[in-house]
Amino acid sequence: MARLKDVAKAAGVSIATVSNVLNGTKTTTPVVQRRVLEAITALGYQPNLHARSLRTGQSRTLGLVVPDLTNPYFPALVQAIETTARAAGYALIVMDAGNDAERETEALTLMASYRVAGVIWVPVGENHAPTWPFPVVTVDRAVPGCDTVVADHLQGGSLVAQHAIALGHRRVGLLSGPRSLASAALRRAGFLRAATGQLELAWEHEVPFSSELPPHVQVRLAEPGCSLVVCANDAVAVGVLRAARAAGLRVPDELSVIGFDDVPWSDFVDPALTTVRQPLAALGAVAVAMLHTRINQPALALQHQILPVELVARRSAGKAPAEPAPVPAARPGGQS
Repeated sequence: MARLKDVAKAAGVSIATVSNVLNGTKTTTPVVQRRVLEAITALGYQPNLHARSLRTGQSRTLGLVVPDLTNPYFPALVQAIETTARAAGYALIVMDAGNDAERETEALTLMASYRVAGVIWVPVGENHAPTWPFPVVTVDRAVPGCDTVVADHLQGGSLVAQHAIALGHRRVGLLSGPRSLASAALRRAGFLRAATGQLELAWEHEVPFSSELPPHVQVRLAEPGCSLVVCANDAVAVGVLRAARAAGLRVPDELSVIGFDDVPWSDFVDPALTTVRQPLAALGAVAVAMLHTRINQPALALQHQILPVELVARRSAGKAPAEPAPVPAARPGGQS
């Protein structure tokens, strides 16, 4: 069984530093916190939660509220957060808001009744003001007055455009996510900025983060006019794959598709999705570290961290189909 000194050695810090990270007794940098938490996870170190709660008088339970557990991105994020929280000596209560602001408020109110030490929150929307009796860290969507960790959605949109250009595409369709969400708006902005002068937008539709595409979008996909569809997330991309198959379009020979998120099953669909990978493990580790710091040092200045993303090239996006050769004009006298 791993001991405290084993964690210290693996993280390259002192035993006292590991203890400080676990108990919040002294300030440590986010980088050091993350190294310690990763070492704890890798070694399977199990702190004595009951003894620590008795010693410090602090709750060892965190809350996590997410918008929609039917969206495959969120179960993957929950797993990343739970793994890091457990390594840091916290139990985790998870609640699903069902994409409903009232249910979200009920979930946060229940967290208060459970006397959690703090909450990690992925808001349904972005027009909230924190009025809860516990510290809050938001993931993916910034809320005024809260510590926040997000993926670099602007960079992600730019990477998609650069990949499309490198594959030789010129006319693309864009299925952008709800613009009320900063993450969707930033993905769109990054794509359009990098596409300027290189890609032509054949059409654009705003869609929910869902594989159930609206009927007018399904009709649009069956029409010619673009060689690539850029999707708001992987769920939307799966909906496009399904609609393309129904329309008799071969992916990627006749139509390429790019998603966003790299959820766990994105390489299991056929063809496997080209997508932008969000750093879920890092998002979870940073969120837990931020909340742990906020619980123990409530007067610290607010933190906002942006984590890099990467493009993962798979089979759903290929080179642009060759343009058909022009038909020669008929010669005078009916000769060709």
